[in-house]
Amino acid sequence: MKYKLLGNYKYQVIEDITIQTEIKNIGDSGNPYVNITADGLVRISKGYSWDGPSGPTVDTRTFIRGSLIHDALYQLMREGYVDRKHRDYADRLLRQICIEVGMNKFRAWYVYLSLKWFGDKNAKPIKKFNKIYEAP
Repeated sequence: MKYKLLGNYKYQVIEDITIQTEIKNIGDSGNPYVNITADGLVRISKGYSWDGPSGPTVDTRTFIRGSLIHDALYQLMREGYVDRKHRDYADRLLRQICIEVGMNKFRAWYVYLSLKWFGDKNAKPIKKFNKIYEAP
């Protein structure tokens, strides 16, 4: 049997989600739940789990979709499929999505700044989560 360690999650999508991004020329991630095509289309499959908005914030309806896309992109960075140079783009995309679905622009701005200041560690590769373990 083979398995991977997972973090703690709060939410799980119950339908497939796609979003076009500006991140281009990325190969197949090999992740069955989140993938990005060479032309920048992010596909998040039914069953994908994420922890929602992080930090000292409230999980509101206007934050959920943005946090999903953002967490998926950061996961691809942690797994080494997306270069960390795209981190600021992922943070800006979160802000844009939140505003599009109705979040107050001031709140979206400070969410972005919080990520800019404190989000770097969450985009760094985490070896224990990328390692495949075996058990009898």
